[in-house]
Amino acid sequence: MRFALKLALLALAASVAIAAPWPYDEKADAEADVQAALKSAHAHHKDVLLIFGANWCEDCRALDKAMHGSSQAMIAGKFEVVKIDVGNFDKNLALDARYGHPTGNGIPAAVVLSAANKVLYSTRRGELADARRMSEQEIYDFFSAKMVSPKS
Repeated sequence: MRFALKLALLALAASVAIAAPWPYDEKADAEADVQAALKSAHAHHKDVLLIFGANWCEDCRALDKAMHGSSQAMIAGKFEVVKIDVGNFDKNLALDARYGHPTGNGIPAAVVLSAANKVLYSTRRGELADARRMSEQEIYDFFSAKMVSPKS
């Protein structure tokens, strides 16, 4: 009986894990997504927040989860968000290079752009690469303090 219960719980956990959506769309056209976000940012007087990461990355998934927590309203109010899949550091390399190679010290990495496509902030030192060890409050504080920019 115990074995059957454990097996059932394991199967349930596996099905929930499989059903959970991945934060990064591996088939997305990241270039087109960035252009659409810039256009929307211009129309809505926001900045653009690019999050470079990958679904295999535990820190990337932790950051995504935290961004849907207490930070969600603040982020949605200030930014058009684009999640950019870097695969195994073999995808969207031109975007990474264009915005100063924010992934150079790990992922997830973030870049804030003005609606005019100017870099306002970039995590060039791997500031978020240990996101799984950051509390939701620390992530909120990071976005509110370091990434809120004056309008350009």
